Amino acid sequence: MGTLMYGRSMLSVQFNDRLLRHLQIVIGAKLRRNESFFFTWKEPDHGVGRSAIWLDQSVPVFFRYSDSASNDINREWVEALAISADTPGGLIVVPEPTPQQGKR
Repeated sequence: MGTLMYGRSMLSVQFNDRLLRHLQIVIGAKLRRNESFFFTWKEPDHGVGRSAIWLDQSVPVFFRYSDSASNDINREWVEALAISADTPGGLIVVPEPTPQQGKR
């Protein structure tokens, strides 16, 4: 499990390393473009609840991975996450799509 740490208090949220790597790509791209947005995820340890944070360049974000191996990137998943990040509701963790055959 990797950890996303956020804000001066370093709020920490755990995600599996594969998901965290894909989130880092989308979050990094948005912040490079100076785009602020919400990031929302489900809290499985808290029933059916959700959590959300506001991300912008003024707030520190830190990604820590438990595995040093670099995972293959599923471009379809990056695209699905990026599309959600461009909506008024912001970035929402969506399940990883199965890559289409013949595409990579």
